[in-house]
Amino acid sequence: MEIWAHIHSLLSLRDAARAACVSHLFQRSWKCHPDLTFSKETIFNENLYRKNKTSDETTSNGVKALRLVMIIYHILKNHSGNGVKALRLEIDDVANISACYLNDWLHLAVKPGIEELALLLHDDLDYNFPYSVLLNGSANTIRDLRLSSCVFRPVAGFSSCLRSLTSLELSEVYITGDELGCLLSSSFALEELVLAYCKEITCLKIPCVLQRLSQLVVTDCENLEVIKSKAPNLTVFEYTGGVVEVSIGDAVLDIMISASGWNVVHYARAKLPQMVPNLETLDITSSLATDIPFLPGKFLHLKHLCISFMVSAGAFCPDYDYFSLVSFLDACPSLETLMLSVTQEIVEHDSVLGDSSHLRQMPGHCHASIKDVKIIGFCSAKSMVELTVHILENAVSLERLTLDTVCYDLRCSDGASKCSVGHKNMITEAHKALVVVRSYILEKVPSTVELNVVGPCSQCHAVEN
Repeated sequence: MEIWAHIHSLLSLRDAARAACVSHLFQRSWKCHPDLTFSKETIFNENLYRKNKTSDETTSNGVKALRLVMIIYHILKNHSGNGVKALRLEIDDVANISACYLNDWLHLAVKPGIEELALLLHDDLDYNFPYSVLLNGSANTIRDLRLSSCVFRPVAGFSSCLRSLTSLELSEVYITGDELGCLLSSSFALEELVLAYCKEITCLKIPCVLQRLSQLVVTDCENLEVIKSKAPNLTVFEYTGGVVEVSIGDAVLDIMISASGWNVVHYARAKLPQMVPNLETLDITSSLATDIPFLPGKFLHLKHLCISFMVSAGAFCPDYDYFSLVSFLDACPSLETLMLSVTQEIVEHDSVLGDSSHLRQMPGHCHASIKDVKIIGFCSAKSMVELTVHILENAVSLERLTLDTVCYDLRCSDGASKCSVGHKNMITEAHKALVVVRSYILEKVPSTVELNVVGPCSQCHAVEN
């Protein structure tokens, strides 16, 4: 019987319920099913769900909410409450659910022994997460806590309950920096912290007692001004948002920064060598840029560098000198892979085509470790051609160079039904880039280097061709 109960516990919620309908044995184990995941996929029949999406959205949402409440309440009332290891209420597509139902569900299912709790709500709901539900001893065993679109106000003393917590994810949660700091101060087992769209946090402080914290992800917390981490073993830091003051310790190995209104490429070159001397991977995205001068300080251990310039419309900084990135490469003596990506609709840089002046050179800068270079959005801009030629002439260990002339999100050659729709000017520029490759690049490619050139799709962009 224990074997069958174990098999039943491995089934998804929907399959476990079906099995319980045809077997008395499974019906008994159903009352102790350990994994309770309530979502559109597990609760609703997909065909019926799509059919109920009528033009009267209010009626449709009301029907969904009513059915959802009935199904979840029925399942939880028939569950013993014992043996629940994971409760996931992933109902962020249903707007009008009463807070009293949510409270009842949490009190029914959250018991001592639970290890994972996820509450993902619609952003129109005004819901205060009842921290009291975790004061019955259940918080002692929770390892993974995910909350979204709610208010979370942990009181003094509550944080000491989360001594087993290894992963905390808060998205669109109303919690202040002080409240979060109180929560973190006793979460000694925490390994991963993810914060997204938390408007009330202005200062994020990570205490040194978080010895196991290895990953910190912060996304678009719009009022955030300061990030200070004293966690000694933090190795991965990912940040998306505006200008912030950052101090993250010298143990970090991987950094990803996607910045808005912030010249993050120049910031990274100027500040990070001293801040994170052991950095091995750096991925930075920006819509702003200024030329990068030669600066003191080197990334002695950096092996992988990805720089993305991205604008949603129009052209990317026509005055920007791609050739100035040589100074960044010069600061990375151990660099093995480089990816440069430029997403823009129009190229307004000076074109190398029709320019009779010589290409600039920067002798004396050998990049001994670079093996693989990929440029996405390669264009006819003279400074980009100069950068590419410089790499070919000075990266003595180069094995592969990929020049992709168009930035596609989707390609039919990769299995998509159709390539992403490209701006007409972008497609035209891509064909110019192919001419540039033939005229300026091919003759510079050593026999030891594999050159891959990717142009516009001949099928999806036949008209442009």
